[in-house]
Order: sequence, then C-alpha cells, then structure tokens
Amino acid sequence: MKELDVVRLIKDFEGMAAGTEGTIVHKYNDHAFEVEYFDDEGDTIDVFTTTKDLLELVQSY
Repeated sequence: MKELDVVRLIKDFEGMAAGTEGTIVHKYNDHAFEVEYFDDEGDTIDVFTTTKDLLELVQSY
C-alpha cells in the first residue's frame, strides 16, 4: 500500500465501522499509514494513523 491508494477498514476502529473507506495520505513505513476516512457522501470523517493489519486495499494508484 502507498500514498493515494484507497483502503477499507476490515475491523471497527476509532468509532468507524468495518467497511469504512479512506485514502492513504502519508506512508510512515510498511506497517503504518495516515488515512483520511470518508462517509458515503464523500465527506471527510477524520484522519487517523492506522496500522496495516486493519486495512485492505480497494484501489491502487
């Protein structure tokens, strides 16, 4: 996974349900990413540092 890839939560995290999608805005290393999460209307929910074990790749850019 890399910056600008679209990812999806595979587990509930920080009050967001599994299935919530976001975009990687910063890659710290191979295991931690800064992800901007969006609701169904495309509005930003929040930005969180998220570990790879909570994410699955939806679309790579």
